Amino acid sequence: MDKSSELENLKKRMQKDKSLPLREGATNLVFGEGDPDAKVMFIGEGPGFWEDKKGRPFVGNAGALLNHLLQSIKLPREKVFITNIVHYRPPENRDPEATEISAFQPYLDQMIKLIKPKLIVTLGRFSMAKFIPGVTISRVHGKKISLVWDGREIVVIPMYHPAAGLRRPEIKEELEKDFRKIPEVLKDLEEKDKEKQVEQMKLV
Repeated sequence: MDKSSELENLKKRMQKDKSLPLREGATNLVFGEGDPDAKVMFIGEGPGFWEDKKGRPFVGNAGALLNHLLQSIKLPREKVFITNIVHYRPPENRDPEATEISAFQPYLDQMIKLIKPKLIVTLGRFSMAKFIPGVTISRVHGKKISLVWDGREIVVIPMYHPAAGLRRPEIKEELEKDFRKIPEVLKDLEEKDKEKQVEQMKLV
């Protein structure tokens, strides 16, 4: 079974899972979208009003800023994968609670496992805390952090949520600076992959 089919099956399982929180007040499950073979995965916080209506992540004002940021580094939206830490809209766009994040965690972990991104960009403090707990976003945003996730080496770059960039011009500036680091990080990761392949060929 290919990745697209496996992701579709995972989405169907989530839609059928009556135990998931936030389900009752929501219109749609906002699973995620993009390239199943994406090298970059963006993980936000939770769906807002328009995301809930359309069943797609980042399609409101914050999504428009995300699209602008992606265009600024010539990275097409359809070439990345975008999702959230919770997949039903919290009432009144409130912050997701710890129990809600935990309930969605197995599905998000499976999503990451299927896509196998090289780079995960966390948007906002809740998705950052999944990978880098106990830090403040103001201290670590834009930093390249290498870690082992599910037995695999990945790089995580925490960034502010685009919604915060809409509220505060100085945060929008930080987001623009942080996004400019993505092509460079991807280039480094590709070079490391090539070096590994060369080393493996020498061992054969």
